[in-house]
Amino acid sequence: MNYKIITLLSLVFTASNIFSDKELKLSEIYDSNIVESSEWVSLFKKNSLEGWHYYQDDGSKTGWTVDNGVFTFNSKNATGEGDKSLISDDEYTSFVIYFEWKVSSRSNSGFFWGVKEDSKYEFPYITGPEIQILDSGLNDETQDKTTIAGGLYGLAAPKKIVTNPANEWNSFLITIDQEKNYGNVVHNGADIVTFPLRGNAWEKMLEGTKFVDCVNEWKHCEFGKFKTGKISIQDHPGIISFRNMKIKEL
Repeated sequence: MNYKIITLLSLVFTASNIFSDKELKLSEIYDSNIVESSEWVSLFKKNSLEGWHYYQDDGSKTGWTVDNGVFTFNSKNATGEGDKSLISDDEYTSFVIYFEWKVSSRSNSGFFWGVKEDSKYEFPYITGPEIQILDSGLNDETQDKTTIAGGLYGLAAPKKIVTNPANEWNSFLITIDQEKNYGNVVHNGADIVTFPLRGNAWEKMLEGTKFVDCVNEWKHCEFGKFKTGKISIQDHPGIISFRNMKIKEL
């Protein structure tokens, strides 16, 4: 890793501590030339969904818009049947991905990896594990802690809650390393959860959850089975926005 990349990652980790303005555009501290000339690849076009499509798109689905590099889903404007999550055209195995997100009040979303797109899989979460995205105002004492923002949904809870309120930007830096059997989430600069991707530790984590015998929940379920798959960002009631998504394959 060269000095420029180290500097870039350092900025990502420390930005939330350096600046007091929660609405700061982290893109303003990026040197786009460094990002694009390194191993990091931008996944969002400025005014196009290029590189992405609706999950199992039949041509009727709408709801996502792009404005100056910000991808937004508004459920009130959505049309078409079935899941309207966005899914990448490309597949990935091991990677580090960075992006920023915000949700409207009482809304949520999710980031998925290892997703297989096939007509027998009705939703991305039938195959892909999820990092939760959630309005922090929905947190309460009775909540399943694995469903707090940044948690591995249904499986691993974050160590701390660092999410900004609804309608404010947040950041994720997510590592999925299949070779090392290692998953990790850094949320708003805080390391909040680490988890395995397979093996005995993974199976133990599944114990007592709906994912153990997930075929009882969803037809043809093959949750977490695929090392290589597409990535996806979830549709959900409300307004959900993403920006500055960049990936580095490992």
